[in-house]
Amino acid sequence: MTGKELNEYVKATELMVVPGKVAQVSQFSSFLQKLPLKWQKGIAARGAKTNPYMGFIVEPYSFFLSYEVTDIDAAQKLLPEGYRIVPTSMFAESRPRPSVIIGAFNIHTSVFWGSRVEVYLIAENIKTGLLSWIIVTYETNTNSFDPGQGFIGATTSRSVVTTSYRGDVIVDVEGTDSGHRIALSAPVGAGTLAALNQRLWIEGNLSVDYGSTLTDGPSEPFGLIFDPREMESALMIPLEKVSVDINTLCGTYTAKEPYEAGCFPFAQHFVTTSMPKGTNMKNAQDLEDAALSFKDGTLSKGR
Repeated sequence: MTGKELNEYVKATELMVVPGKVAQVSQFSSFLQKLPLKWQKGIAARGAKTNPYMGFIVEPYSFFLSYEVTDIDAAQKLLPEGYRIVPTSMFAESRPRPSVIIGAFNIHTSVFWGSRVEVYLIAENIKTGLLSWIIVTYETNTNSFDPGQGFIGATTSRSVVTTSYRGDVIVDVEGTDSGHRIALSAPVGAGTLAALNQRLWIEGNLSVDYGSTLTDGPSEPFGLIFDPREMESALMIPLEKVSVDINTLCGTYTAKEPYEAGCFPFAQHFVTTSMPKGTNMKNAQDLEDAALSFKDGTLSKGR
């Protein structure tokens, strides 16, 4: 993309997010939560026919921690059918290893607005060969939807994902029902830009799926549309500078200490389908073509 093309794409994604409409969706989802899961999915599928795509903007200073999986068998049980755990790393120069990645970020989209902490197992789709981010649990302070639970409201009793004038990322999120909590801080200024593992951040974001209790039978992985250059590099933060006060989101099948910490100091602009739906994108060129073709809430080339 040229600078002008990127700016036009960024504006197109941001213009899809209308606060008044997000509020209406949030209110409507509260009603839908009371319906049987089958009905919820039917209503969501019909709505997706009218609005098949949504803007999905991750705000600056999203933060990620990698933990090594130490009990492969236990982790494998959290995956949906058709996936296997394979070694990876967030940064290109790091040693690949079986990984769980925790992401904490603020987000505004066409259908929800708030903060999320997500836990991903990184696995390979046996059928497609694509590296995949499998969401196995999450906590959020806003409405959400997943195949296993349908429409849900906020899951948190506390939710802080922010930065300070000193340059620290500050995260303190606790689940109301789960009781799981993660609290940490990390100085952004201590980080240095480092090349990202392109298979994880490009290919992996073309194949995102749900695992554990978030899935409901056979699922279809979905992909994100974005400028692949957004995933060229991020701030690698030295682990000795990261203070993890508590983390009970994972640990029974992972090492106690993380092996990588990363932060994106800029907003990331994605487009995705309103309901999980597969795409034919396989690489960075496919991504750029799709992003360039995205106009007025639709893909003009029909990807």
